[in-house]
Amino acid sequence: MKATVALIALGVVLAAPAANAQDMMRDVDLTSPAMMSAEMSRAEVETMLAGASAAAPADFTGKRLSGLDLSGLNMSGAILRAARLNKTRLAGAQLDRAILDQAWLLEADLTGASLRGANLFAAQMVRARLDGADLTGARIAADLTGASLVGASIAEARLGADMRNQSMGLMRAVLRSANLTGLNARDADLSRADLEFASLKGADLTATSLKGAQLGGADLSGATVIGTDFEGADLVSTRLIAPIGLDRAKNFDKAKNRERLIRQ
Repeated sequence: MKATVALIALGVVLAAPAANAQDMMRDVDLTSPAMMSAEMSRAEVETMLAGASAAAPADFTGKRLSGLDLSGLNMSGAILRAARLNKTRLAGAQLDRAILDQAWLLEADLTGASLRGANLFAAQMVRARLDGADLTGARIAADLTGASLVGASIAEARLGADMRNQSMGLMRAVLRSANLTGLNARDADLSRADLEFASLKGADLTATSLKGAQLGGADLSGATVIGTDFEGADLVSTRLIAPIGLDRAKNFDKAKNRERLIRQ
């Protein structure tokens, strides 16, 4: 009964007005047992995974799994919708094609994890660690404020706002103040993404869409920008020092606040 009530409450938060579309943490007690405790053990999680199949994937919808050590587990295809995985250790775990929509992963450790083709819609991943993680082809409309994705891959991933489907407001990736040093973002969609004050030093942004992205205060020093689309991107106070291939970038002349760039 309590789990049902919690899910209903979470649904109310997710149905909030457009202005609060990604502000799921408002009025939520992040120190409560519902957010910081686990109702299953690692062994019980492993049992569910062992009994799963492609036709009937393991379903952890709404489960409290916070603080568990699930490192190295193969959770590919698992359904973790609205699950709570705050401070959960998932280092080296396989989460390919997993459904993590509306999941809570605050300060979760996904170092070296594989999330290829995973769905992370309206997920809360503030200060999560994804260094070396592989999110190739993933759909990411998550709050990754302060997260670390050093050396991670979001190649061909979709992190931009889909303007055809914004009934909940502007749903896009928020990577404000995130450490994206050395990120592989080749062919990724980061249109309208929030990258303010993010570190993109040495990132590979080849053929990446930054249309309408917020890059205020971001550091793109040494980033590869061959074929990168800057149309409408806000570059106020953006550090663009020694970029690679800027002469082959797209629509750089259509970026906002280019005169306020930091070039040296």
